[in-house]
Amino acid sequence: MKEKKIEIEYQVYQDMSELSKEDAELLTTARTITKQAYAPYSRFRVGAAARTEKGVVTGTNQENASFPVGICAERSLLSTAATLFPGIAIDTIAISYDNEKGESIHPISPCGMCRQALLEYESRGGKPLRVILSGQSGEIIIVESVSKLLPFAFTDKELS
Repeated sequence: MKEKKIEIEYQVYQDMSELSKEDAELLTTARTITKQAYAPYSRFRVGAAARTEKGVVTGTNQENASFPVGICAERSLLSTAATLFPGIAIDTIAISYDNEKGESIHPISPCGMCRQALLEYESRGGKPLRVILSGQSGEIIIVESVSKLLPFAFTDKELS
């Protein structure tokens, strides 16, 4: 038997003032777009903003009384990006949230389904998709490739 270890590298920023102008603008958009989320059940609004060479695309979570029918902000954004800019890679995605029942002061990470969808989009784009994770304020995490968020991923290679 061999024992192996998975490690992930990421950057941690204390607040938005440490980010580049482009990353700060994208995160501001993600934080602001949370207001457009439809989250009457969880009161947990998520917003995502992505930068492509053609422009910025946004998405929000959209809940439904039949809970499995809802869609996360990340997948909402990816569908919009694929429709508006077919074949265009996403350079960076910023994800933020606003928890109406508590604080929104630390980064959160996409759910497993969204990680899989983001990884597929990264593969389609043929280049790393950077991920910025944050709440409405506080610490910010940047991961240089979504592939770092999903070790042992199921990819198109398994289907060939």
